[in-house]
Amino acid sequence: MVKDYVSNITFQNLSQKNMTFEMVFRNIEQFMEKDPTGNFRLMFGTDSQAFSRETRFITGIVIQQERKGVWACFRKVIIPRKMTNLYERISYETTLTEEVVALFTDQKKNALIDIVLPHIYKGASFSIEGHIDIGSGTRNKTSIFVKEMISRMNTLGIKAKIKPDSFVASSYANRFTK
Repeated sequence: MVKDYVSNITFQNLSQKNMTFEMVFRNIEQFMEKDPTGNFRLMFGTDSQAFSRETRFITGIVIQQERKGVWACFRKVIIPRKMTNLYERISYETTLTEEVVALFTDQKKNALIDIVLPHIYKGASFSIEGHIDIGSGTRNKTSIFVKEMISRMNTLGIKAKIKPDSFVASSYANRFTK
């Protein structure tokens, strides 16, 4: 059942369509293996856009080697109605991010850690972040959800980032919601 669910999830980027999760994972491994002494950040985030007949959700996966480049892809989910409730949308964005993070099992995360582990003493590093498209500013309508959504990311064992540091959700994923 879980395997069927995972095999039905597809990702894409500007050069590849219909990537399975295994293809995405292999791309991430290959990106890291090019220079295993780098500082890598594996980041996830979801943004949404409500239209008159649907709400489009885009979940981005970005592997960044600091100051050296990125490889990225995204998953698109369309809900066939306009979601107007802000809490519902933010909560669903977080749920979709959690679903993609969950694909990175301990075995998968350890495989990525094993790439940089022999190079830790040369300065190599690896971190995982969940980017949430919310902000804590007093004028931000989403600020009342910050504590809950950060807690959900932290429960998964990943570092939560909010605006202005949540660029995978607020910039990368946002580009593809339009």
